[in-house]
Amino acid sequence: MAPSMSSPPPSFALSIRDEQEKESKSFGSVSDSGVESDYDVDDDEGCINDRGINGKSCADPDEVDRVCKVIDELYALDRNMEAVLDECRVRLSHDLVVDVLQRFKHARKPAFRFFCWAGKSAGFAHDSRTYNCMMHILGKTRQFETMVAVLEEMGEKDFLTMDTFSIAIKAFAAAKERKKAVGIFDLMKKYKFRVDVDAVNFLLGSLGEAKLGKEAQVVFDKLRDRFMHNLQTYTILLNGWCRVRNLLEAGRVWNEMVDEGFKPDIVAHNVMLEGLLRCRKKSDAIKLFEVMKAKGPLPNVRSYTIMIQDLCKQKMMREAVDYFNEMVDLGCQPDTALYTCVITGFGRQRRMDMVYDLLKEMKEKGFPPDGRTYNAVIKMMTSQHMPDDAVRIYKKMIQSGFEPTIHTYNMIMKSYFVIRNYEMGRVVWDEMHHRGCCPDDNSYTVFIGGLIRQSRSDEACKYLQEMIEKGMKAPQLDYNKFAADFSKAGNPGILEELAQRMEVAGKFEVSNVLARWADMMKKSTKRRDPPISGRQFTW
Repeated sequence: MAPSMSSPPPSFALSIRDEQEKESKSFGSVSDSGVESDYDVDDDEGCINDRGINGKSCADPDEVDRVCKVIDELYALDRNMEAVLDECRVRLSHDLVVDVLQRFKHARKPAFRFFCWAGKSAGFAHDSRTYNCMMHILGKTRQFETMVAVLEEMGEKDFLTMDTFSIAIKAFAAAKERKKAVGIFDLMKKYKFRVDVDAVNFLLGSLGEAKLGKEAQVVFDKLRDRFMHNLQTYTILLNGWCRVRNLLEAGRVWNEMVDEGFKPDIVAHNVMLEGLLRCRKKSDAIKLFEVMKAKGPLPNVRSYTIMIQDLCKQKMMREAVDYFNEMVDLGCQPDTALYTCVITGFGRQRRMDMVYDLLKEMKEKGFPPDGRTYNAVIKMMTSQHMPDDAVRIYKKMIQSGFEPTIHTYNMIMKSYFVIRNYEMGRVVWDEMHHRGCCPDDNSYTVFIGGLIRQSRSDEACKYLQEMIEKGMKAPQLDYNKFAADFSKAGNPGILEELAQRMEVAGKFEVSNVLARWADMMKKSTKRRDPPISGRQFTW
């Protein structure tokens, strides 16, 4: 597959199609949780979610491992990775392709090479799932020209889904490319997909999540006469302004929402409640909370979580517990997210007795810890330089059936390096690979930094090269110090090669630093090893 490179037109054109359009080609409603959620969604599972029903993969794990091993060993070498994969007689399936792409979701170069090879293999053709998984990787790594080219290839093959467009919109919004995000609407029109209120709300929500509240408002103002906005539209705009701490604009949107005849619901109230606390208007937040209790809508578990979380951040655990008890007395049951919030609060005060008691209580009350709970506890322990305790929670996490994320490993690995336990830091790195978790930019930065502090610059250089070969960004390091440490090993050739790779990757300043040190090493070597005289002893 060799899609042509093109980019979407940055136009605000919008087409509202009639009711005879196929219903399958429509955005589903954006859920309230998209506005309300306090915890950032871990986007690592983008490829897995493309299974459609979050079902378990039917691919043979051993076959996935075999394919990944070939890619790992050959993608950066001169040897033909594709030819070796052909010789392996891989039993390709859509589940296998998704699983392999998931293993390389932060390494776009090997992922895309494998994707193209699979598309050309006899007896196999990509479907919407595999295409969307590749779209997700390209979007996350901001390879936008290739991402749009893949999208257009999907359109030619009639493989486009609303998920495809949502991936593209979210990727552009996360990169703060407002016009290109809006330009996706033109591609939707081109391929006869409906651009309705749900599509516009999704775009506005994606911009808001990227802290582009002002840009979301600009888009809304340009499109407001071309679609029927609803209560959720205003709630999303409200959330966008609250995220950037602009209460003046948030208040204006609230008043406009009411003037348009929409009655703010519990979601809108919770957004405003959170916005007030984010702007440190605690007294106003308490007033709003009391008004909600007196006049409605009655606070729900999310409302109490917002209040309790703010108290936990300020280490006001007595008041947090009072709110918790008040909620239970009013018949509102806590959920896993609220327990996680309280657990984190006690963890900040090193009240490990309360942390473990609450973890036990969660299970007894029918709200067992989920992946976010375990990650929150691990984060709390690693931030307090307790990596051994974090590992115990990590093991419980796996025993409970939750797969650790890349963030889990990064937190534990970094904590070990901080306390100078380099051996265990390396163990975490190896464990991450053993469990098939693809290291991201942060993983490499943490690991390479640990190696440099351990005076293992030659090994750090190897992993720097690996990052560049995978298409990742060069980490933020003190390259002068790195090169100075590496010069002690006395191998200028490796440093020179790395400098060239950095230059190809566009890291010119880093390349110049490394090249300068490589040149200094060469000159130093010449001084130490003068040329041999023509007069030599003979035996």
